[in-house]
Amino acid sequence: MSNVNSVTLIGNLVEDPELRFTPSGVAMTKVRFAVNKRYQSQGEWKEETSFFGGTCWRDLGENVAESLTRGMRVIVVGELQQRSWETQEGDKRSIIEIDIKEIGPSIRWATATVTKTPRADGGWSNQDQGQSQPAAPVARENPGPDEAPF
Repeated sequence: MSNVNSVTLIGNLVEDPELRFTPSGVAMTKVRFAVNKRYQSQGEWKEETSFFGGTCWRDLGENVAESLTRGMRVIVVGELQQRSWETQEGDKRSIIEIDIKEIGPSIRWATATVTKTPRADGGWSNQDQGQSQPAAPVARENPGPDEAPF
């Protein structure tokens, strides 16, 4: 059995994504979000909030910085990574962050418009570049008896 390190979280952005570039010019965007857990205990509703941070790299990072803002509900998929360091006083510290592989708005209680971006290598070309593309087929009003409703 191979080691599997995958996590999917749904939460709200607690601040606007922060786009930066490494010294070699690679885009990286820091994302912070909160995940709320609501449950009932002894007839009383309680809520717990956990805060997570992660990083999106390259094109994903640039798209996140351009598309998502504080307060948006997002779905985050990535891998957990632990990072350790020592402070100037000699204290050891560590943090667990998410290396974000996919992130997008949750459309459970909202709508979203998807705009396809061209690839840097020119692999995608469309005369409607920059215009919104449907994210999925649109349902027809009266599909035939042997047709799927999309």
